[in-house]
Amino acid sequence: MELGALKPVLAALVLPPVSLLLLALLGLVLAGYNRKKSGLTLATLSVLLLALLSCHGSAVWLARTLLPQFAPLALAGLKAQNVQAIVILGGDVQPEAPEYGRSQPSAATAARLRYGAWLARQSGLPLAFSGGRGWAAHRAQTESEAEVAARALQQDYGLALRWRETQSRDTAENARLMAPLLRQAGVQRIALVTHAWHMPRAALAFEKAGLTVTPAPMGYVLPAQSELLEWLPSAQGLQASRQVMREWLALAAGRLRPA
Repeated sequence: MELGALKPVLAALVLPPVSLLLLALLGLVLAGYNRKKSGLTLATLSVLLLALLSCHGSAVWLARTLLPQFAPLALAGLKAQNVQAIVILGGDVQPEAPEYGRSQPSAATAARLRYGAWLARQSGLPLAFSGGRGWAAHRAQTESEAEVAARALQQDYGLALRWRETQSRDTAENARLMAPLLRQAGVQRIALVTHAWHMPRAALAFEKAGLTVTPAPMGYVLPAQSELLEWLPSAQGLQASRQVMREWLALAAGRLRPA
């Protein structure tokens, strides 16, 4: 097994809900071994923290506090920065979609494709897509993210990819493998399309690969419901908090990694 394959497992153990459920379980175990007060305190705090992180309002606060912020891209910025191509990053696929009879983009990938297609139509710039089979890919996934994206882009928007990178398994490989394909075509300056919470790490990776990046973030973590509902625990709130915390930890790990 390659070491990279452990990353999804380690992330699952470190991030909520698994990490907090394990802490709650540890508290219950301690409570059964004559450490009732400290054990129950740990279990209670773990459950309360899990409930707090399950609120979408917490995810909004975390996104604004923990991650660098990128403003939405103004179309005039594409021309001002002399952008030569729009690069869309994969965000996973549905390996089995029985209603279609073949793999389909995940919700995250579909949202990135839609924004990338809109930018391409507004600017006339060519499109590139980077995504292979991620480290956490299900064995049922037989096509790369780029292959699935190219088909969806053609069917849904009538647009074709100029470049597709099909081998990457994570963000670092997106940049490392996509950059040579673009440079062969004389492309140095790109607009990078991915979710706003993913943009800090993605932009750093592509800049490290030698490209000049104009961020084109989408999918911001913003208030979406009434104040009451924003502060009631939900699966969507937990997912948003988890995504933000994952990116924050990945950025922190990148700063600690030797150059």
